Amino acid sequence: MPRVDIPGSKSLTARALFLAAAADGVTTLRRPLRSDDTEGFAEGLVRLGYRVGRTPDAWQVDGRPQGPAVREADVYCRDGATTARFLPTLVAAGHGTYRFDASPQMRRRPLLPLTRALRDLGVDLRHEEAEGHHPLTVEAAGVEGGDVVLDAGQSSQYLTALLLLGPLTRTGLRITVTDLVSAPYVEITLAMMRAFGVEVGREGDTYVVPPGGYRATTYAIEPDASTASYFFAAAAVTPGAEVTVPGLGEGALQGDLGFVDVLRRMGAQVTVGADRTTVRGTGELRGLTVNMRDVSDTMPTLAAIAPYASGPVRIEDVANTRVKECDRLEACASNLRRLGVDVATGPDWIEIRPGAAPEGAEITTYGDHRVVMSFAVTGLRTPGISFDDPGCVRKTFPGFHEAFAELRKDIVG
Repeated sequence: MPRVDIPGSKSLTARALFLAAAADGVTTLRRPLRSDDTEGFAEGLVRLGYRVGRTPDAWQVDGRPQGPAVREADVYCRDGATTARFLPTLVAAGHGTYRFDASPQMRRRPLLPLTRALRDLGVDLRHEEAEGHHPLTVEAAGVEGGDVVLDAGQSSQYLTALLLLGPLTRTGLRITVTDLVSAPYVEITLAMMRAFGVEVGREGDTYVVPPGGYRATTYAIEPDASTASYFFAAAAVTPGAEVTVPGLGEGALQGDLGFVDVLRRMGAQVTVGADRTTVRGTGELRGLTVNMRDVSDTMPTLAAIAPYASGPVRIEDVANTRVKECDRLEACASNLRRLGVDVATGPDWIEIRPGAAPEGAEITTYGDHRVVMSFAVTGLRTPGISFDDPGCVRKTFPGFHEAFAELRKDIVG
């Protein structure tokens, strides 16, 4: 029975770095993810004057509740959405002039709901080129706090950024949310804030965040559930194959572990234990209609195995996947068509209609790590699949191809 050790969660690592930087004291992060995104976040903190000590198994961050140690900095956020959204929010609580820029891919991704909310809170923030996009400059002078209204219908990261900021304001925040996607990610944020000493209240659609700051701690990062989805899917499409991921079980924070419930509905055998999850392929993969609003990062994983289902697979309520690293909904559709699969799409849905066996082809990755990792699973059953940019997996899992090759050897031969 292959056991797959998945790297630490990107979502948890990014949140933990923000919390550690904001906390009073020295925080130790155990088993953080080391990837292009998280290294970029850590380097951004260093540019802002925070001390970040990095060893293979742990990172230590000297927190500064008062904000960055430097009064001026230029930070490059690479491709990282959490870096590009969280760091400008973090520095708003400090004092100084801070400029942020990002890769062309990240420059295309939207920021406006977050930056509009920050301006409503009195933050002096200027977009240098396209409104609502990087590059931007923050003239920080601390944040008083108060009431703010936020539309988080494109990304839950907007709400997470404001929640994380709340304890650093002078009077706290009341955040009223008009729309929210990927709600389980917000639950991750609230649980992690609790671990750093802050309890967020809830009054209907309003989150009540008290002032007072964070306390430093030692925090262990659990494996990345989105990354685990590729290995679980590999078992589901391979009759008799079984994959166990330790560290992800009943107490896991990440909502994306819910992807295994989709596999169960399709016919896979799933066992979720206290500290591990196992998926076994039964030789059956049924079609289904599924709402993936709350687990949308795993939409490409499901789309990539859908051609092997016995009936159509329709994935609904995933409009936000169009504003990720690429338009993931159309990326999946165009690549599946390239493999000879019948696909239809709408504004917020995709339907894959299995027919003849897919044919091998080069996958256009659009520089998106999740496109590569998803279609690697397709390649378990369809020979001849290659990628125009296989290296873009370094964003979240630099060793993915080696780990997946080992799994292929174990379950396929």
